[in-house]
Amino acid sequence: MTRPGACLLFSQSVVNAMGTPFRVKGCWGLVLIALMASCQARSPSSAQSIALQPLFSGYPPALLPKLTPPPSPEAKAEAATFRARGINLRNQGQMEAAIAALVNAVDLDPTALDGYVILGWTQHLNDQRSAAIETLNAALQQESDYVPALNALGIVYLVDGQLEAAVTTHRQAQSLSPENEIAAYNLSLAYQRLREFEQAIAQAQLATDLEPQNPHKWVALAIAHHSNSEFELAQQAYAQAVQLDSRYRDRGFLSHLEQAGFSAEQIELTAEVASLNSSGLRQ
Repeated sequence: MTRPGACLLFSQSVVNAMGTPFRVKGCWGLVLIALMASCQARSPSSAQSIALQPLFSGYPPALLPKLTPPPSPEAKAEAATFRARGINLRNQGQMEAAIAALVNAVDLDPTALDGYVILGWTQHLNDQRSAAIETLNAALQQESDYVPALNALGIVYLVDGQLEAAVTTHRQAQSLSPENEIAAYNLSLAYQRLREFEQAIAQAQLATDLEPQNPHKWVALAIAHHSNSEFELAQQAYAQAVQLDSRYRDRGFLSHLEQAGFSAEQIELTAEVASLNSSGLRQ
């Protein structure tokens, strides 16, 4: 089974060359984050020969080391090689080796904020959420308005059940990037769990406006309406999800919502909404 939150970064996402999620039409791959184009890298052919032992003794690495002078061009290039190596290993399911390589990348070039995001997200995927929170906060200590780190951190908090922290973090990301569908979607899920249903509806509606082809957004809107006793509106929203993906008629398919940030209770609520839908719910 895929770990909780494995697709959280962000509803319909895939992984770019740096292994960081960004929004595309399709299924939520790693939810997770829309990194800038400058975050992209390619793995040099020499990557296979690089040792994966962390260069520094700490694990996770000592964060924000003071460097005088800044990392050299050679160190930056080596860090990029380790990042590419770590992403390749993560894609192969070798999570511990991937993290070790990404630790080295951060140690070599602690000024590259995308390195923290990639490491933190990989730690999250490996159920090391405390380490992920520490790593992502390290990026934010350098640049408090770095939206990719805020998006990732908000999701880690959501999956970890730290709902107030998730709301605060995603609200900050949303204030910096108003058309941030990642923040809107995850805020809807957090507010629904906090029983702030009007807020959940507003954020889910925004998410559907920003990404109408993503069925997860419509499911989030459906459970928000249902929780607020707006049953007809809930059915209308769920019908939109079914229209986009007919598998939402099958109860067994709903378990994948765990990968999209839904809690167990929210998945059960989705099944309840689906059972009332005119298309019915197949067992």
